Amino acid sequence: MPYSDFSLRKVKQDFNLTIVEKNTFLNNIQPQQPSFFLADFINKYLPLALALNTEKARSEMLICPILLEIKEICTSSISLFSGNDFTVDASVGLSGVCDFLISLSSEQLFVEAPAVVVVEAKKEDLNGGLGQCVAEMIAAQRFNEQNNTSIPIIYGTVTTGDRWKFLKIENQTVTIGLMEYTLPPLEQILGILTSFIKF
Repeated sequence: MPYSDFSLRKVKQDFNLTIVEKNTFLNNIQPQQPSFFLADFINKYLPLALALNTEKARSEMLICPILLEIKEICTSSISLFSGNDFTVDASVGLSGVCDFLISLSSEQLFVEAPAVVVVEAKKEDLNGGLGQCVAEMIAAQRFNEQNNTSIPIIYGTVTTGDRWKFLKIENQTVTIGLMEYTLPPLEQILGILTSFIKF
């Protein structure tokens, strides 16, 4: 069963999770100034990505450039993966492809622990992607444990590129921020994503 088969209800039941809903768990986030290149690129291509309105267009024109900026901000201390197979335990459904994954390893040829941020791209329905994102976060948690590099919190986001919703998992507790953050402005989204890596 691939990650995409998980609803929020199913992932909660299958993995015995506690779900906490908050307006936001993102406090004291410092805005991150975008580079001129990113600001110009998003300003120029946001209308096109929204007009095309496919998950692929949104991923390529909005999400990927933002994540590349995060990699640039963090220099060589992280790796970014796009569309890679991330099968961790197929026997419980933790199998398939992650849209985007960030690791705290500088290894770029393959996913190396610890995985820290999972990004699930959606065309429209953010809430519909929550179960899939949580399943991928559990996979990241288990992947880190299997590689003896556990970290206390795994973060996730479900995004259309112009709308972002953030999650975190700590032990068996998943916190879902109900607030949606919109693009523009870039500073807020970049600040949040950067905070996930520099904890």
